[in-house]
Amino acid sequence: MTGASQNFYARFAEVARRRGAADCWIEPDGRALSWTEVDAAVAAHAAALRAIGVQPGDRVLVQVEKSVASLALYLGCLRAGAVFVPLNTAYTESELRYFIADAGPRLVVCDPLRARAVRGMAGADVTVRTLDRSGSGDWMEGVSALAVDAGHVQPIEPRAGGDLAAIVYTSGTTGRSKGAMVSHANLAANAAALIAAWQLRDDDVLLHALPTYHVHGLFVSLHSTLLAGGAVLLLPKFDVDAVLAQLPRATVFMGVPTYYTRLLADARFTREQAGSVRLFICGSAPLLPATFARFEQRTGQRILERYGMSEAGIITSNPLHGERLPGSVGYPLQGFELRIVDDQGRACAPDAPGMLEIRGPSVLGGYWRRPELQSTEFRDGWFVTGDLATRTAEGRVAIVGRARDLVISGGFNVYPREIELEIDALSGVGESAVIGVPHPDFGEAVVAVIVRHRGVALDEAGVLQALGQRLARFKLPKRVLFVDELPRNAMAKVQKAVLRETYAGLFRDG
Repeated sequence: MTGASQNFYARFAEVARRRGAADCWIEPDGRALSWTEVDAAVAAHAAALRAIGVQPGDRVLVQVEKSVASLALYLGCLRAGAVFVPLNTAYTESELRYFIADAGPRLVVCDPLRARAVRGMAGADVTVRTLDRSGSGDWMEGVSALAVDAGHVQPIEPRAGGDLAAIVYTSGTTGRSKGAMVSHANLAANAAALIAAWQLRDDDVLLHALPTYHVHGLFVSLHSTLLAGGAVLLLPKFDVDAVLAQLPRATVFMGVPTYYTRLLADARFTREQAGSVRLFICGSAPLLPATFARFEQRTGQRILERYGMSEAGIITSNPLHGERLPGSVGYPLQGFELRIVDDQGRACAPDAPGMLEIRGPSVLGGYWRRPELQSTEFRDGWFVTGDLATRTAEGRVAIVGRARDLVISGGFNVYPREIELEIDALSGVGESAVIGVPHPDFGEAVVAVIVRHRGVALDEAGVLQALGQRLARFKLPKRVLFVDELPRNAMAKVQKAVLRETYAGLFRDG
């Protein structure tokens, strides 16, 4: 293959030529952009990137709300050979400062309300542009000026398969996020595997309610649907009323467990309302067996649960045709090899829990500016997922725990250590432990357990108010509890398992 053909966007361009006037992106009001129109819009965004000096390999850091324009910007980055760096819109200015310093972007595109602060932290050599939820802002002024000038349309930038397409920041156990380096070949391999596994077609319509700063919404949903030639019905965000209104127009729906619990809580979500959808997919967090059962009872369909991560895309999936079991994430996708090993790296027997390690064409090559992690995150060429799993003799996988205390709340990864660092820095805090406990809506809820200094009048409201200035909302504890001391083992290590057991029923009654 030539360098140009290995640019991941070249695959979209091929589909655009084939699909032409067919709908590609559909908005809730019925307006639609054809494949030809989307391809032209992407070319304009790529030309705008070049016009302000973005070169192949330069990072483009984007923290904006989901819109047609923001998606065209993403694809424009691919086309131009730039490296797309999506950021959660909930990140605070303090968190954003770290990402800008670490990624070293050539361009930052942000919400207009943050532009002044971003310019102050980005430095003189970084260009800052704005883009709001409606698709307006000074970034779009530049795009519009170029969109009518065919002379600015340049060929798709040649890229090798191993060249970076994106850097996706994932929470780190040390309290600092690390950037997973995702290549053009990584994206292409995972998209092809998903299309094959889920038999996605050009007559499919995906109802897209996921955020696009998240791998689930940006890579998994969009890539698989579009490269199959299907259409994407774009919702700005998940909203039960909007989803119920648009569901009859869709054939595929992808969501996190919270989406399904909220749909099931609404009496309007009936078998008839869900009847046009041939495939409901769930991921980003474990789906409770009770939710699985209620969904089947209500709709007559079984949710297809899959397992993935920022560092590898989707790794396993329950079968499209075959038994979808609650508590199982199915079988490895094409191209993936899995092994489950003990602490010494020895293979575990069938059904015995151990560390899940993987290798395959969509596994990342490493972490941005963190070469030291090659020795800790990889073992003999296998990527260490950090997840504990079991595998049956026939190959079906179940995720049974997380070795690093990761909390997945509402589909978002939250590492306790990052929150503990912020809590421990508060006046009056002696020490803290952050855990995840079962929650009927979010799957897991973040709970902080704090030991106060003697005589200090520190309360839950005060802690949450202080953390709200430092952490994204999805990381904030749902409860802050105070104890005289934290449970410890003989080595003085905090026993988080004891805390999780103690507070397992905290949200049981809602």
